[in-house]
Amino acid sequence: MGNKSFKRRLDISVIVTQIKHVEMPTAMPIPIPNRSTFYGARAIKKAPNLEYTASEKANRVTNCNLVRLVEAYRTFGHKCASLDPLNMWHRGRDPSLEPELYGLDDPNAEYQLEGILDIQGKRYTTLANIIRHLDEVYCGPISFEFMHIADNDLRRWFARQAETCIATEFSRDEKIRFLELMARSETFDHFMKRECGHQKQFSLEGSEGALVALQQVLEQASRSGVVEVVMCLTHRCRMQVMMELLGVPREVLFRKFQGLSEFPEGASDHLIGDLVYNSDASVDLNLGGACPLHISVVPNPCHLELVNPIALGKVRAKQADYGKDAEDMVMSVQIHGDGGFTGQGVVAETFGLSNLPHFTTGGSIHIILNNQVSVTTDATNGRSTMYSSDIGKMVDTPVIHVNGDYPELAAIAGRIAVNYRKTFGKDIIIDMVTYRRHGHHEAEDPFCAQPLMYKEIEMHKSVINLYASQLAAEKVIASASIVADMKAKHDAHIMRCYRRAPYSQGQLSCMQGKWRSMVIPLETVSKMNTGVEENLLREIGIQSVTVTEEIQVNEKMRKLNIEPRLEQMSSGKNIGYATAEAMAIGSLLLEGYNARLCGQDVARGVFIARHAMINCQQTNIKYTPLNALAGNRRKLELVDSPLGELAVLSYEYGMSLETPDRLNIWEAQIGDFCNSAQEVIDSCLSGGEEKWLRQSGLVLILPHGYEGAGSEHTSSRIERFLQLSSDRFDLTNPSISNNVNWHVVNCSTPAQYFHVLRRQMKRNFRKPLIVIGPKRLTRIPLAVSEMSDFIPGTSFQPVLPDIHANRLLVRRVIFVSGKLYYELLEEKTKRALVDQIALVRVEELTPFPKDDLEAEIAKYSGVSDFVWCQEETQNGGAWSFMEPRFNQILPDHCKLKYVGRAACAAPANGIYVRHLDEQKQILQEALTLPHKSLAISS
Repeated sequence: MGNKSFKRRLDISVIVTQIKHVEMPTAMPIPIPNRSTFYGARAIKKAPNLEYTASEKANRVTNCNLVRLVEAYRTFGHKCASLDPLNMWHRGRDPSLEPELYGLDDPNAEYQLEGILDIQGKRYTTLANIIRHLDEVYCGPISFEFMHIADNDLRRWFARQAETCIATEFSRDEKIRFLELMARSETFDHFMKRECGHQKQFSLEGSEGALVALQQVLEQASRSGVVEVVMCLTHRCRMQVMMELLGVPREVLFRKFQGLSEFPEGASDHLIGDLVYNSDASVDLNLGGACPLHISVVPNPCHLELVNPIALGKVRAKQADYGKDAEDMVMSVQIHGDGGFTGQGVVAETFGLSNLPHFTTGGSIHIILNNQVSVTTDATNGRSTMYSSDIGKMVDTPVIHVNGDYPELAAIAGRIAVNYRKTFGKDIIIDMVTYRRHGHHEAEDPFCAQPLMYKEIEMHKSVINLYASQLAAEKVIASASIVADMKAKHDAHIMRCYRRAPYSQGQLSCMQGKWRSMVIPLETVSKMNTGVEENLLREIGIQSVTVTEEIQVNEKMRKLNIEPRLEQMSSGKNIGYATAEAMAIGSLLLEGYNARLCGQDVARGVFIARHAMINCQQTNIKYTPLNALAGNRRKLELVDSPLGELAVLSYEYGMSLETPDRLNIWEAQIGDFCNSAQEVIDSCLSGGEEKWLRQSGLVLILPHGYEGAGSEHTSSRIERFLQLSSDRFDLTNPSISNNVNWHVVNCSTPAQYFHVLRRQMKRNFRKPLIVIGPKRLTRIPLAVSEMSDFIPGTSFQPVLPDIHANRLLVRRVIFVSGKLYYELLEEKTKRALVDQIALVRVEELTPFPKDDLEAEIAKYSGVSDFVWCQEETQNGGAWSFMEPRFNQILPDHCKLKYVGRAACAAPANGIYVRHLDEQKQILQEALTLPHKSLAISS
């Protein structure tokens, strides 16, 4: 703020003249640039060139029939692989794998392998050996799907990995570690069934091999240079991963099983906690890398797959700290259930983001706990595809299928997955085909729904016993009975931790690091000085539409956006919403905050015609003027997102969790598009702080307004956000804290919008902000501000008074929010009711501005007629939220009256003539004063 370079006098008129008369260069054909040329966009990693050599090509031509057989195995081998531990998949051998189909009928014929097949250490071998090798690689307890990938280099790399991995040998120590890890997991499940049998539990029995895969993913990642992992987990593996792999103190988790709080004593009373199966964690582990590996487990709601895009947003935000090789430093590991992976649409939406320049994180590693049943729904009724992993093929994701009874193959899959991600920066899936020894949870009788499956499970040896027998046969351990000793020792350790749990303290894995300067507020702060020095605002406003010489500006944009904004900066008058937004974001950039504005068409803006990114008409180069601010320490990232809301908004929420120093804004194209993202709004944005103590400063801009556009393009569903608000109901009890979960505002002036955006970052805590955004309001001539509304000493006002009404003559006070104010103002002026009706604007709906409203009501001591006027239906809008609160602060014997549309099943009328009639009726009813009672003389 004090930087002298921003305080110099600016000759605005000269700049306006220069912009108007600049000569445009002659158009010439220039190739469209790479999409990563503007801030925040990342190019996808370029695949290494794995072209065949001349001799390899020659050998492939010579042995073309063998090439066809090998390609058939790579394509169809998985269809006859022995992946099911229960042997209930009845799949015959695929006819495409018969060598005779390709004219290969001599098993003793010898072939050169160069450029065709990788068999460790061999250049020549017989057809019989080739088929034996292919069967082992593609038709055994591990198999691979990668031939659907479009890129030939990726396919060839994966073939080499698959065809050499079975030669991997593990040391004696590694094998014992695998056994111990799985034994500890089984011991925990048995302990919980014995000691906490009355509680709902999600046993991992039958899927313990997935722990080995995850262990190898983490260790291989650490060795390959990854320093941070963001992990999301299912209920079924959460306890074992957190206790056995991550080393989270058992006492902390056992406290939850014993009904105690996960938070330490003295934590805020407004924290309500969550189920232990939704717990988060933050640990540092030494796993063989150059530095400790930091692992964050993201808290999640019971809609488990919702956490996937949240985790990716958190990864992307973390990567911003690492510069050039960010994607190699931070990665996401996601554990899924097979039913949720195929059944929940957020999974497909998230895959759709994976290779986009503003969303890619360099690939995620997915592990599916495929226990072949979703609660009680068979796989045949739960998906339309052969595998639960097939959804990943939409973005060419390779899949490694592993029989869960083979932990060493699971370990191999984990290592390949990390190497693939590091090499290509793309997603990969490990499909762990397992079973669930008990029901969905231990209280269920699984025989009711899956009798045949559970007869097989009842007779099937556990993964631990099978692996112990294998190690005993290999002389790695003396006998399989050693497992009993392992489990007995671990059971005793678990019992000691369980008994200590009531006397231990809960832990906070949040409000640390980047969040250390933030506080848990006791009361919500609505007013604070957010004004900015005038010369600096002019500098920002001018720069927001200033481009470099090589950018050819669209002429319509110049006339409608650039020149008017420069005129606004020159005169200091008629400042609109787009200019106010640019000044707010630009000033925050200069104060050290990054900004990211995401949504459909946000660079241009659907209603706020921001044109924050300017496309060169000659080259299509994208230029963001605010990022060229002199002295700028931070950047604005503009993200035109795909046409979907749930994954995108969840991703932005995840970004907002990582740091308080980024202004994250998600703008809906139309307000009710937030319907598609209701899951993350309800489960995370609304209650994330109270459940998990995770503050978020995410801003939602939801364009709203009744303009005859029908039901789906009218309402942002204000009523839902207000109903989800934790705003107090009892306004008469001062002991009730009003630390609300979020703010909902409806800014009727650009200055109000400016201040509320700046307030979002200037407070020492973070709350989500719901902006009921403008539509036609941006085009109303009176809905503008002057420069004096933005300067130091100004701030956001929760309530705006009527400066025109004569308080001594006022007979009715109308409380209103949003653009309807201007329609009422215009109509009451026409009717010469300026002095008799006061229009009071409620700009902040929650937290309910009790003190400001009481001050306004007190001005009109002789008034008994108070109205809430809205254009929404009576069962929508703010009425049901406002009415019980207003009635506590109005004078005695006064009740708030309602003026607005009648209750309706849909938000708005789709018949334009009726819409106009309804709007006229609202104005008529609101501005028709009650008849004065006449005194009758006796």
